Amino acid sequence: MRKQYFEYRHVVGFDETNLLGTVYDVNYIRWQGQCREMFLLKHAPDVLDELSGDLVLRCVESEAELLADVSAFDEVAIRMRLEELTLTQIRVAFDVVRMREGREDVVARSRQRVMCLRVAGGDTTPAQVPPQLGSALEAYAVASVGYPVGSGTGGRA
Repeated sequence: MRKQYFEYRHVVGFDETNLLGTVYDVNYIRWQGQCREMFLLKHAPDVLDELSGDLVLRCVESEAELLADVSAFDEVAIRMRLEELTLTQIRVAFDVVRMREGREDVVARSRQRVMCLRVAGGDTTPAQVPPQLGSALEAYAVASVGYPVGSGTGGRA
């Protein structure tokens, strides 16, 4: 049976918390970025080379729901799964899960839509999701939950 999500683990530091000792909201977004980067490193390293060239992965939509506080030295698992894959865009969902004393508590849920672009002569144009990235992401698709996963444009270029 395949794993339903890609997981990145993180231990919260003092620098990520406020005076009350809880995590600043912006860190949830940072952790999503770190999760995406580790996914690329592990499953689509050729895409990292393309990002050094003309490929741009631009977040065009983001939403988050914070459900519980996280504090310094809490261990969190950021779990990413594919919700939608179109010709030029990817929508991924994240659960941030606090790991404490053998328990797992979802403390945040979020999603992002990312557009693939190519830069040529100072202009950016929509581009096809690199095949290696699409294939790697499809292994973590949540089609069974009813989210659209496919290779169409999804009504977007």
